[in-house]
Amino acid sequence: MSEDLQTDVLVIGSGPAGGGVALALATLGVEHMVVTKYSWTANTPRAHITNQRTMEIFRDLGIEDDVLAQATPHDLMGDTVFCTSLAGDEIGRVRTWGTHPAREADYTLASPSSNCDIPQTFLEPIVIGHAASRGSRIRFDTEYVGLVQDADGVTVTVRDRVTGHRYDIRAKYVVGADGGRSMVAADVGLPFEGQMDVAGSMNIVFQADLSHLVEHRPSVLYWVLQPGADIGGIGLGLVRMVRPWNEWLIVWGYDITQPPPEVDDEMAISIVHELVGDDTVPVTIRSTSLWGNNKMYATRYRAGRVFCMGDAVHRHPPSNGLGSNTSIQDAYNLAWKLAYVLRGSAGEALLDSYDAERTPVGKQIVLRANKSIEEFGAIFDALGITGTDDPEVMRRHIAARATNTPEAARQRAQLRAALELKDYEFNAHGVELGQRYTSAAVVPDGTPEPEYTRDAELYYHPTTWPGARLPHVWLGRDGRRVSTHDLAGKGRFCLFTGIAGEQWAEAVPKVADDLGIEVVAYVVGPGREYIDLYEDWARVREVEEDGCVLVRPDAHVAWRSAGRVDDPAAELHRVLSTVLARG
Repeated sequence: MSEDLQTDVLVIGSGPAGGGVALALATLGVEHMVVTKYSWTANTPRAHITNQRTMEIFRDLGIEDDVLAQATPHDLMGDTVFCTSLAGDEIGRVRTWGTHPAREADYTLASPSSNCDIPQTFLEPIVIGHAASRGSRIRFDTEYVGLVQDADGVTVTVRDRVTGHRYDIRAKYVVGADGGRSMVAADVGLPFEGQMDVAGSMNIVFQADLSHLVEHRPSVLYWVLQPGADIGGIGLGLVRMVRPWNEWLIVWGYDITQPPPEVDDEMAISIVHELVGDDTVPVTIRSTSLWGNNKMYATRYRAGRVFCMGDAVHRHPPSNGLGSNTSIQDAYNLAWKLAYVLRGSAGEALLDSYDAERTPVGKQIVLRANKSIEEFGAIFDALGITGTDDPEVMRRHIAARATNTPEAARQRAQLRAALELKDYEFNAHGVELGQRYTSAAVVPDGTPEPEYTRDAELYYHPTTWPGARLPHVWLGRDGRRVSTHDLAGKGRFCLFTGIAGEQWAEAVPKVADDLGIEVVAYVVGPGREYIDLYEDWARVREVEEDGCVLVRPDAHVAWRSAGRVDDPAAELHRVLSTVLARG
């Protein structure tokens, strides 16, 4: 084995972040290598909710259809149940992940892609498989040991876990995607805020045919309240669908201040039967594991030539389903920037924008996920199960809501309000799609940031304000529909304008040639290649027909012009040079 391997980018870790950046780099033709200490991809179905922004990224990278083929579709995701057991008393339901008829239109209008549920055990092989087929060199059983940076690159020491042999890999840049206990983030001294291990949880993966209990109310999540059950306290457990309706994962809490429980098959089956509410159901335990809920985020993602992403820099519970999504979106943000810098098409300073753009997102999702856990408190209060340690009292208070008394009527009203609050966990469309970047890779147009006319976390607000995600609308080409997102991406910049703005499109080839980059121009209007089928582009573009919207390779708006200018080529040259840190 060579003692001195070399590559342009070394990726440490092959989970959603590491696999995502490998796939994007491979698609962009960047030489890179992936090392992971594991012998294969994920062995438990941890992450699973895959939101529209991530599906748009998969669409751009050419794997959306493969993901959908193995995913549970949107329409089976959303009848989230709160109950005393799957076979017991149903406390309430919440329509989730945009499946409520009143929210479905928001999701349909926002994106060409639908959300879905695909366990990490199914997703990672798709991502890594396509990355490898496109040129990723992936080394399993290869453990990160340490790194040393200098002015020209990074020397990373790794250990072959099969032979014990240590060797060095020399890279121009390193991506640390090595999870929530990241050695890379620690070695380069990234600063963090928050706390690790604020609560303890166990996962129990099992097989059982529960069709008779759930098929009529299809969902990803079934929340079970069982005061005093085994471990004590309020007894909130989660029964999560892995595959409909015979593969499942239970999440059950334990006191992290005490020694961790010994979870053998007997204990695991007992917990399964308690939450299912039927001890006659045959159960096969596949795996058990313990983990800690975290509330920690990095305030910087870059240290010299090393960049960290994913769980390495944002560590939080799985509430809101944001973890793997944010990890893949980190990867997508950084990959095109590395590609442009390594090709010599952009200045090194472009890479600073990764840190500036993604650290606010990481902080937001860590705080949002933890707040979603806190919002369960309103349900507990409504049911009258806080303020007492007596399981029998808790059960009596839960049952009391069915009585015909003024107190029970107030309890029912309080419970409705508490369940509506869970919208912020399960229907946070604005958190999923609403990122607006502020960095040197975004050129302001002099307009103030648009105000939010509805709740910024619950609702996505489409805008072409520089830094925002490009709004999706359907355009027409040869009688067929094509999304604005299908025209963006693919590792290149693109420009949208109207018939009155054809001067912008005419300037694009010269500017692209001068800068040595790929830029495509789309003139939208009757008689042109792309037409505004429903006049939706005219409604969302927020510039005049003779203006333009310039979009980055990651489908975020780089800059826009409200109307025509005297010298469009000079203006585009200035803007693109600024975005690309060309001086």
